[in-house]
Amino acid sequence: MNRRQILLAASALAALPRFVAAQYDTQRPARIGWVTAQRPPSLVPYVQAFRAALAERGFAEGTNLTMSFRYGDDDLGKVQGLTDELIRLPVDLIVAQGEAVLELRKMNLPVPVVYAYSGDPVTAGLAASLARPNAGMTGLTFLATELNGKRLELLSELVPGIRHVALLANPRYPGEGGERANAQAAAGRIGLDVRYYAARTPDELKAAFAGISADRMQGVSLFADSFTVQNRVGIIDFCMRQRLPLMTSWPVFADSGALCTYGPRLVDSYQRLAYYADRVLRGTKPADLPIEQPTTIETIVNLKTAEALGLKVPQSVLVRADRVIG
Repeated sequence: MNRRQILLAASALAALPRFVAAQYDTQRPARIGWVTAQRPPSLVPYVQAFRAALAERGFAEGTNLTMSFRYGDDDLGKVQGLTDELIRLPVDLIVAQGEAVLELRKMNLPVPVVYAYSGDPVTAGLAASLARPNAGMTGLTFLATELNGKRLELLSELVPGIRHVALLANPRYPGEGGERANAQAAAGRIGLDVRYYAARTPDELKAAFAGISADRMQGVSLFADSFTVQNRVGIIDFCMRQRLPLMTSWPVFADSGALCTYGPRLVDSYQRLAYYADRVLRGTKPADLPIEQPTTIETIVNLKTAEALGLKVPQSVLVRADRVIG
């Protein structure tokens, strides 16, 4: 081989992702385990986004990557057992989705964890601060408390004359207090009367429905978390029966029949999660990767629901919407 060929070969090798070059020597693919307490259908677009972003970073399933999935089917109690299964496979990295990360925090895991989590990582004990994750675990949070006030402003724009709005939330999820405080402060600025209804269990959710109805609320602002996602059909059915416009944050609610969602573009967040997986698989310590908050916000409007509620969505909202259903 002449000098020119040697230089070309060296340049080509340098252009390869570092992990791929390392695996060329070991002939072993990277092994990722994904664990969640949720059911598969609600996560399909996010798993696809994560896989696609990994591929862009040089990880091809069947070549230099294997992925193993474990779903808890809405039973958080299964997560630790499912995680043990992944460790025994074994895996090099665990990706934890949603509340599963809180269960993993209790375990002494031999592999690093990256996560996508809806709550406040600091309040949940996952980090001293967003810049200082706990050793062995880091990732993304979907929480942005300042968006709650903006949701109320948008609800006022969608429903002219609205004055009485229910704040419906699961008080168990870390960060709920900050969301509540932000919403209440914003309500005072824009002239809304908000009342808080807590629901941690299906029975408490039924009691909240009764309170919202008895108090003659005119709309509902829902704080999204895994509990409300699991119970979204019942929440949306209640709101439609009572003719209450429902405003919340995650796309799955608008797709299921909520009037509007305004919150993080979760597909982007799961694409970003692949960055964390990539860095950790290449040797970066999780503690050296600060936790990130959402950077891309989207508005989704469900015109079918608006029509069923007798609402005409203002053009000013439609032109700002990232997606319109109907």
